[in-house]
Amino acid sequence: MTYLAKPKFHHPSLPKNAIGFTRRDYEASTSTLCAGCGHDSISAAIIEAAFELSIEPHRVAKISGIGCSSKTPDYFLGASHGFNSVHGRMPSVLTGANLANRDLIYLGVSGDGDSASIGFGQFAHALRRGVNMVYIVENNGVYGLTKGQFSATADRGSKSKKGVFNTDNSIDLVSIALQLGATFVARSFSGDKSQLVPLIKAAIQHRGAAFIDVISPCIAFNNHAGSTKSLEYVRAHNEAVNALDVMIGRDPITVNYAPGKVVSVTQHDGTVLNLRKINDEYDPGDRLAAMNFLQKHAALGQIVTGLLYVDSEADDLHSNFNTVSTPLNQLDTAALCPGSVTLETINDSLR
Repeated sequence: MTYLAKPKFHHPSLPKNAIGFTRRDYEASTSTLCAGCGHDSISAAIIEAAFELSIEPHRVAKISGIGCSSKTPDYFLGASHGFNSVHGRMPSVLTGANLANRDLIYLGVSGDGDSASIGFGQFAHALRRGVNMVYIVENNGVYGLTKGQFSATADRGSKSKKGVFNTDNSIDLVSIALQLGATFVARSFSGDKSQLVPLIKAAIQHRGAAFIDVISPCIAFNNHAGSTKSLEYVRAHNEAVNALDVMIGRDPITVNYAPGKVVSVTQHDGTVLNLRKINDEYDPGDRLAAMNFLQKHAALGQIVTGLLYVDSEADDLHSNFNTVSTPLNQLDTAALCPGSVTLETINDSLR
């Protein structure tokens, strides 16, 4: 595997934020994802959000699992802490790190396969426990690393690259997050930077479990019958000595539309996403109303985007556990081992 490092040099007149950093200071390695991948747009949004908030990179811990989405932390905040865990286990690794050092900003990056399938249980428990984190799912409805099989978030009746129709009901992670008690729930589209950047900024500043589901089209699996550029057509008309998969780059998909409006976005494979942006009259403080709103518009074939729910006075895991204000990894021996008298007092309180 090859990693392409970006040059350290940048123009001295680039705009700087309140702590003297440029946007380039929040970048990292060059992306190895397919050209035009929506995940790269999400990385760019995270970079922009961190720049605008004037976050010191060393205060961020970015943690991921396995999949195309879980590769993306290598493409932003290169001077931050990072850990690439195993498939579906990002939430538990992040929870442990958060308990050890509450002073860091925790950014969990996952995918629909990573969180809605093998990691579904981990996703659920991290949100219900109120871990102080930003949990971003880069949702494309397929397993991009294993040739585009349906993931658990693929809509029933959707058609795969191979022409197979999905007969399973989909998992809506936003609805699940609301049911689990997440105190900040949002959905966006990777191509809508004007909406996504503010949502990420708000999630970073939120205390408690902040979840953002980002619809992020996979451009690698847009081959379809009738295309003379499809892999199937080329293989049928070529005497090849071996079989190669060629991923043809596409331009990123972007949108810009007003609150309360619906926009139809045609993806690279010809399918259409109907996005509805929440209007200014929407109340994000009503959890039950948010769930009803989602179901109502889902029945109309619309994907609701924006801040769906927020609890401005939410608690987090540390307040629930009543942990000390000093990060646990900074406590000395005397604090961690207070002696037999203190231990006996604790035991007496439990009898």
